[in-house]
Amino acid sequence: MIRTLRSVARFRRFEPSRAKRRLGRAASVADLRELARKRLPAGVFDYIDGAAEDELSMERNAAAFDQWEFVPRVLRDVSELDTSVELLGRRHPLPLALSPTGFTRIVCPDGELAVARAAARKGIAYSLSTLSTRSIEEIREVSDGPLWFQLYFWRDRGLVAEWLQRAADCDYEALLVAVDTPVFGRRERDVRRGFTLPPTLGPDTVLHGLRRPAWTWSLLRSEPITFANLTGVQGYDGSSALGLAEFAHNQFNQALSWDDLDWLRERWNGKLVLKGVQSVGDAQIAAEQGVDGIILSNHGGRQLDGAPPILELVPQVADAVGGTLDIICDGGVRRGSHIAMALALGADAAMFGRPYLYALAAAGEPGVDHLLDQFTEDLTRTLALIGVPKASDLTPAAVRPRQ
Repeated sequence: MIRTLRSVARFRRFEPSRAKRRLGRAASVADLRELARKRLPAGVFDYIDGAAEDELSMERNAAAFDQWEFVPRVLRDVSELDTSVELLGRRHPLPLALSPTGFTRIVCPDGELAVARAAARKGIAYSLSTLSTRSIEEIREVSDGPLWFQLYFWRDRGLVAEWLQRAADCDYEALLVAVDTPVFGRRERDVRRGFTLPPTLGPDTVLHGLRRPAWTWSLLRSEPITFANLTGVQGYDGSSALGLAEFAHNQFNQALSWDDLDWLRERWNGKLVLKGVQSVGDAQIAAEQGVDGIILSNHGGRQLDGAPPILELVPQVADAVGGTLDIICDGGVRRGSHIAMALALGADAAMFGRPYLYALAAAGEPGVDHLLDQFTEDLTRTLALIGVPKASDLTPAAVRPRQ
C-alpha cells in the first residue's frame, strides 16, 4: 500500500519559513494582494491599494489588457528564449523596471531597501521616489544595480539641484521627472479612513493595529519613519505628515513648463525621462525636446480619475514617436504576459508599483523576489507559447483586439 501511494504521490517537505509558506500559496499578483490585505491595517492597505475618486482610471488601466489577445504562432524554434531589451542606453535582462512609490516603509520596515536589493538581484532598474522613506544614498549602499531617481520639480530650485547632485554622486542613471502632479489627487479611501502619513493615532487606528499584530510589532521595533530625502530641509523636519502636506502644498510648482527642461539639462548629465505623459501631443513635444524617454502613466490612477488607460495610449504614441525615444508602459501591469502585450503594441518596457508593495506586505523582501521570479517565468513562458523567442522581436502582429 505504501509503495502504491508513493508511486502516485509525494509528501510535501515542511517549509520552516512562515513567509515562504505564505508565498507557496501565492500564484499571482491577486494572491499577493489578498495576503497584503490580511496582513496590513485597513488604512494602510487602502493607501497602497486605492486611487483617486471613483478609481475608474485604476480599474481601466488593468481592464485595458483584457481588450487584447495574442496571435500564437506554432512550429517556431523557441528552444532559446531571450527576455532582454535595450532601454535607456543599457541592456536590461527584462523589459521591466520598478516604479517609484512613496512612504514604502509603512508596508515593511526595510521599505525601499528591500525592493532595491531584490531589483538588483534581477538586474532591473529600481526607481526611488522623492518622497521615499530611505535616502538616495541608503539605496545605493545596498544596490549595485541600475537606479533611477523620480523627481518632483518643486519651487525650491536649490533643493532640486541638491537632489540632482546627490543622485549623480550615487551613480543614478536616469532622472524621472514627474509631470502629472501640479497638485495631489483626491484619494477618497484615505479621506474616509482619516488616513495620514505617518498614521494619526485614534481608537480605530489602535483597533486595526491590534488586529494586525505582526505589522504592529514590526513597526514598533523599527526606527521612526521619515521622508528621508527631506530630512534637514529648511522649513520641514522630514517626519511630520502635517508638515509634509503644508510643505508640499507650498512647493508644488504649478508654473512648471517645457522651458524648465533646459534648467534640468544644465544640471543633469544622465538620461532624462518624463513620467506621467498621457497624450500623443505631449509625447510628440517630448520627442522634439530631445528627452531620452517617456513613461506613459496616470500615476496608477491616483491623480486624475478619468485619465486614459495607459495600454490604449501605447500604440498611438508608438506610431507617433516610436524609435525617437524609449516608451515605458506604467499602468495595470499584473502579469508577465501583460509585459509582452505592451511590447507588442510598441512599448520598450513596462513598469509597476502596486504589485511589489503587495509582495512586500505579504512576505517582506522574499515576497519581492518571489514576484520578480514569477514575472520572469510568466514572460518567458508567454514568449514560448506565442512563438516569439526574443522579447525585442515582439511586434503588433503578435496581438489583436479581442472580438
